[in-house]
Amino acid sequence: MTLNYRQASRAELDLAIDWAAGEGWNPGLHDGDLFWETDPTGFVCIEREGEVIGTGSIVRYGEDFGFMGFFMVRPDLRGHGIGRDFWIWRRDTLRTRLRSDAAIGMDGVFDMQPFYAKGGFAFTHRNLRMEGMGRESAPEKELVRLTDLAFAEILAYDQRHFGFNRSTFLKSWIQPPGGAAFGLVEEGQLQGMGVIRPCQTGFKIGPLFADTPKAAEHLFGALSNHAANQPIYLDIPETNADAVALAVRHELKEVFGCARMYHGPAPGLPWKSIFGITTFELG
Repeated sequence: MTLNYRQASRAELDLAIDWAAGEGWNPGLHDGDLFWETDPTGFVCIEREGEVIGTGSIVRYGEDFGFMGFFMVRPDLRGHGIGRDFWIWRRDTLRTRLRSDAAIGMDGVFDMQPFYAKGGFAFTHRNLRMEGMGRESAPEKELVRLTDLAFAEILAYDQRHFGFNRSTFLKSWIQPPGGAAFGLVEEGQLQGMGVIRPCQTGFKIGPLFADTPKAAEHLFGALSNHAANQPIYLDIPETNADAVALAVRHELKEVFGCARMYHGPAPGLPWKSIFGITTFELG
């Protein structure tokens, strides 16, 4: 069986998204266009006799940071080492796209942690997908649309919490079709930001960054209100006790999770201010 590892086309990214939906990952309705815009060379696949049988992403943010995701092999071909060899190729290919001292991050399913550890990735914490229902609520504080703020201010706040510049991604992410993106500004300073986007089922919130638990609460309420009476999902870092408490207060239940792991030096992120990560796929 001859396998060809190569860059994926835009249509093949859509195939990966369809497969992700089949795995229960519930991708956003417009993720394909935005992910492709972020790094059109960052999506790869396994081809066998003209047919794609595996997918993955090796997205980079400049030369400083990369993120691996969308790792799937067609179910009927699993258990034969196809995914193992492809994963190693993806890791090594992404390394060539980055500086030698750059880090690569990933959110891997728990069962695969031992495999990823053998590949040089170190565990830092668990990110938990929490599910609940959006609720109607009156805003307790006035929020602003992120698109009404100076983009440089949003970019700086995002970079403080993500660790790296992802301006191309962010410009589109804060304008989600059918979704909403809010900021909390007090005393002239951005003190929190959150985005909600429609998915194949319900809505996902991410990111949710806030300087204080109260700021996170105000933002979450507005985002939940946008999806009132619809399923909502928030991917929280388990290391942030205030994020866990927020999920409990709003009756969100754990339905899925991933291990955050890094190859190379893990960025020093302010996890106490991260109440929801952006995506499992691109970080």
